[in-house]
Amino acid sequence: MRVLLNIVAVAMLLALLGCVANQPAAQAAAEDGFILENLGNGIYVHHGKHLDIDDGYTGDICNISFVVGEHGVAVIDTGGSLTVGQQLRAAIQKITNKPIIYVINTHVHPDHIFGNAAFLPSNVNEKPPKFIGHEKLEQAMHTRKDGYDKLNVRFLGADAKGTDIVVPNIAIKSVETLDLGDRQLKVIAHPNAHTNTDITVEDSKTQTLFTGDLLFVERTPVIEGDIKGLITMLDTLKTYSFKQVVPGHGSVQKTNQDGITAINNAQRYFTTLLTDIRASIKKGESMEATMGTAAASEKDNWVLFDIANRRNVNTIFPALEWE
Repeated sequence: MRVLLNIVAVAMLLALLGCVANQPAAQAAAEDGFILENLGNGIYVHHGKHLDIDDGYTGDICNISFVVGEHGVAVIDTGGSLTVGQQLRAAIQKITNKPIIYVINTHVHPDHIFGNAAFLPSNVNEKPPKFIGHEKLEQAMHTRKDGYDKLNVRFLGADAKGTDIVVPNIAIKSVETLDLGDRQLKVIAHPNAHTNTDITVEDSKTQTLFTGDLLFVERTPVIEGDIKGLITMLDTLKTYSFKQVVPGHGSVQKTNQDGITAINNAQRYFTTLLTDIRASIKKGESMEATMGTAAASEKDNWVLFDIANRRNVNTIFPALEWE
């Protein structure tokens, strides 16, 4: 059984790989090589690189963010290693001396969770933050731990040291509101879509929507969970009242219309992929053949398309054979 779990974990990782501060403070963080985008009103985003594991994966491939409120800071995703988490924490400390009171993980994938350990207390007098995640996140972390640990050693090398699982101590079953004083964060747990551990976060002050990997921009979207559920979830996201969107990967969409367009793009890709795989199955074509044809019309629209799209077909095809 352990061997099977490790194989599953390998497949899941491969499926991936896709007080208001002032500008001088943000620039100081950039000078250390850890670049932040200052969205204003206390929201900062560090953009991971569009790299696949074969291109030098270092655990820094997704968007990781933080929100500064009157009472303290909420971190949204922490990166794929202790090192990345430490860089994020150091960048926060250059922006504000307010305490980090929440650490939120949008889903279970390793590029989003393995910086958590950087936010554990560094001394006995330091109050720990509350770690927040989907009600299914803790179990998912435990199930994948052995496989993820081996993959971290393989891909991160020395940076794998200290890259440990830190599970949520507040589980989101439906909707919870986190108070930062002058702003509230609405955390929503979703049904099986990108994974079965997806949450979104909405900032009341700026109407910023943090989607996690329910939304990819530029980088080819990936799927582990339920493609039909994800297509439906993207419809749901379009009904939210947001003014800007921080996706799990790719550039911030800084107007409502840009956000809708990005969601439509991702939905078009997945709808095309679903339609093409179903057509291949109906014609009796093999999964290997389908990897070269499904969603081919989308190839020029996305980064890392060939490798990510093949992995998506590998994930989706077996389930659709049994429709």
